[in-house]
Amino acid sequence: MSRQVDMTNGTLGDKIILYTIPLAVTGILQQLFNAADVAVVGRFAGKEAMAAVGSNAPVIGLLVNLFVGISLGSNVIIAKSIGRGDNEQISKAVHTSIVIAFFGGLFLTLLGEAFAPGVVKMLDVPSEVFPLAVKYLRIYLLGMPVILLYNFQSAIFRSCGNTRTPLIALLISGVLNVILNLCFVLGLGMDVNGVATATVLANLVSSIILFVSLYRSNLVIKVNLKKMRIHIDVLGQILKIGIPAGVQGMIFSFANIIVQSAVNSLGTVVMAASSAAFNLEIFAYYIMNSFGQACTTFVGQNYGAGKNDRCKKTLKLCLLQCAVGTAVSCGLILLFSNTLLGIFNTDPDVIAAGRVRLSYIFFAYIFSFAQETMSGYLRGFGVSFIPAACSVLGVCGVRLTWIFTVFKKFPSFVTVMQVYPISLGLTALVLLIVMLVIKPSRRYIIAKEA
Repeated sequence: MSRQVDMTNGTLGDKIILYTIPLAVTGILQQLFNAADVAVVGRFAGKEAMAAVGSNAPVIGLLVNLFVGISLGSNVIIAKSIGRGDNEQISKAVHTSIVIAFFGGLFLTLLGEAFAPGVVKMLDVPSEVFPLAVKYLRIYLLGMPVILLYNFQSAIFRSCGNTRTPLIALLISGVLNVILNLCFVLGLGMDVNGVATATVLANLVSSIILFVSLYRSNLVIKVNLKKMRIHIDVLGQILKIGIPAGVQGMIFSFANIIVQSAVNSLGTVVMAASSAAFNLEIFAYYIMNSFGQACTTFVGQNYGAGKNDRCKKTLKLCLLQCAVGTAVSCGLILLFSNTLLGIFNTDPDVIAAGRVRLSYIFFAYIFSFAQETMSGYLRGFGVSFIPAACSVLGVCGVRLTWIFTVFKKFPSFVTVMQVYPISLGLTALVLLIVMLVIKPSRRYIIAKEA
């Protein structure tokens, strides 16, 4: 708990790395929950079960992303308050965030359970996969309260420069998840219900670890059960930043559901290949995304402290370091792609199709790393609507248009994959133009002079 990164003083480059590495590893471990599910059912329960687990990823993202976006609002508000030294505001934001997480999770559970079959049906899942996909989704949704609680509590730790505690919590629960997967599937003969149950239990453990850490903390982010309530004034500030980011995530996931539906229409082999490749490419994405989150938090604290020059320097360093980290991770995955894809399924057709997806996605990451970092920079200043609008129009708009026009005329896996570099390249370009026009780092100077 005491190993925090001092973001407002001293050097920046080494501290960004120190902050980012545990954050990236945490994201990778989080994805290992689903990767372990896919690998176990793919090897021991068949490719239908594997396809059922993989096809649910966009649906789960759609339900979770609104509140994950709101947790980003919590991160920014707490970081800015730390920069200003406003302990009362920090305490209000911490307790408000935890209450939002728990009751928001309950809401998603009830909503998801009611509409699970209809949502899976929207994905155009083959008949042999449909029952398994519904079963997995229903069980997974039961864990929404603890899943969101973990994400909000992680945001609280990140806002004060501590990315190690969430990593430790997830490392423990990640090992537990793999063990339970094997016990339920191999030991008890379960299929997707076994891996879904294991994931829920693992998330329960990680959320409890973080809650106990916050409760026992002596820092300003300490949780006091008597203060556990929603503070309306702080809630408004969190939602102002969090809702645009959350809506962006939801619309982004909705677009991916349409893309996933197009993938599903191409058959079980393509579905299994896409699922396997996704569980590899996401590792590189989390490295890239961690620099965007680091940029948000570093800028938030320095903006709160009135250190405008450090905000601009943070952007430059995050862009450089993110480019290097993304290139190395993508290169390694492509180099060993046959072996890595074979972990999930040994079918040669699945491996070949998986390589096609990886090639297109990693080409798209050339644009995505810049988009992630620039969006994180803007959100650190509290500017959330602009990156959300750019992503909705550039990413989601292009993908939906592409699937309903180009893919409809040329229905192939390559046609689906081509939409990723096109949509991300356009979005990065638009976001860069917007940043050059609004110059967000000048907001502090204007506010100070006023």
